[in-house]
Amino acid sequence: MTATATVGATALSPQQREAFERDGYLMIRGALDSDEVARYSAALDRVYAEEQDAGRLGPRDPMHKLSAVTSVPETADLLNHPNTFHYVWSMIGWNFHVYHSHVDVHPTVREKRPFRFEWHQDGGRQNREIETDPRPRLSVKLAYFFSDLSEPGRGNTKIVPGSHKWNRIDGPPRRDIEWPDPPGAIEVTGEAGDVLFFDRRIWHARSDNHSEITRRVAFFGFTPRWIRARDEVEDLPNRPWWNDLDPVQQQLLGGFAPTGDHGWGHYPDQTPVYRWLADRDLLDPDYPPLKP
Repeated sequence: MTATATVGATALSPQQREAFERDGYLMIRGALDSDEVARYSAALDRVYAEEQDAGRLGPRDPMHKLSAVTSVPETADLLNHPNTFHYVWSMIGWNFHVYHSHVDVHPTVREKRPFRFEWHQDGGRQNREIETDPRPRLSVKLAYFFSDLSEPGRGNTKIVPGSHKWNRIDGPPRRDIEWPDPPGAIEVTGEAGDVLFFDRRIWHARSDNHSEITRRVAFFGFTPRWIRARDEVEDLPNRPWWNDLDPVQQQLLGGFAPTGDHGWGHYPDQTPVYRWLADRDLLDPDYPPLKP
């Protein structure tokens, strides 16, 4: 594992920058104290119980909620925590914002789940539609550990150090076909209060939690502020002319499911321009941005 980064409020040292550029991640040890860990753990447990009470989660189901601060307002203090914030601005400057965040709770998995190949780079369609090799960084991410993940088998994030410079890895023809982890893969371990800082391009996956410890983590992704619309797109569905537009026009103006997984292209069949191209047989399996 890469050298542990030190906690502080100044810019990263040249050695830390070099390690991050080389390995694609740094571990920030002891970023949160025990009181903070207890407070955030209790907040995630409260939301988890609310989801269960609302019938959206079963007794042992995992929770993955987007928009960390909206879902768990207490996590707002993690946006610019004094022990982690300088890692972000040291690497991507000052002109950034949070564009993606989530809180996760993973109880013990009692039985082996059907296999699914989960290795990926963050960014979704970015990784098909950007043609450079390697692709640009575009964003970095902080993962706050609220549980003791100091041993493998606790739902730890798996990574391949240095893989942020790879545009692809070998994988199965279908995600449900048994396939080994990429060479060099490790499970990231850390105590409650530790933080994983990583380049969004690093190839990673989450392992199953077979321990008796519930995994609690919050993730915040930071990207340049220009990765968003410049036009005024607020309240578009209430404009008097909105319903006169066709679905393609609505998508182009940013009013058709512009946030969350829809914006990342995870649901192509529900995306107007994708359907428009498919109806005209204009998709192309040989060209990644147009791959069906």
